[in-house]
Amino acid sequence: MLIKVLFYAAIILVAFLGYRHYSSMQPSLTIGEDAPEFSLKDTKGSNHLLSDYKGKYVVLYFYPKNDTPGCTKEACNFRDDLSKLEQLNAKVIGISVDSETSHQKFAEKYHLPFTLLADTDGSVAKAYHALSNLIFTKIAKRYTFLIDPSSKVIKIYNSVDVSNHSQQIIDDLKNIQGTGN
Repeated sequence: MLIKVLFYAAIILVAFLGYRHYSSMQPSLTIGEDAPEFSLKDTKGSNHLLSDYKGKYVVLYFYPKNDTPGCTKEACNFRDDLSKLEQLNAKVIGISVDSETSHQKFAEKYHLPFTLLADTDGSVAKAYHALSNLIFTKIAKRYTFLIDPSSKVIKIYNSVDVSNHSQQIIDDLKNIQGTGN
């Protein structure tokens, strides 16, 4: 019995390490590249395309799961800083693999005034190289893409500190736009 448990534990460990190696080798988007177009539904079932936001900066943030501590903190900081972001001509869009209903409950619970999109099959997260495919489930990685008004990727955040991420984006937008701090 103990040998069986050790055998299965070894298989799981090898699979996990192999996945980590494979996922770190996937190509990623690069600065200056066109941001991948998407078509996803929001909390009300309305369809959103990236092209709907041409002429605006887009803060496209992927997050793992609604109503978890890190994701809630990140979303609430975006909520609290939304007026500053909008003054910089930026729209905030959150994407996870959660359902529209889950997004709706999350948005209502924390009074989130920005768009949350349901990427239930993970196809958009995959296009942005922000998908973790864990053996039985998919989750979005905590990545953010700053997209300019012509839909080009101008900044990629793949190491996010949820406590100051929205302020970091505000500072970066001010620098990009030449409006200082």
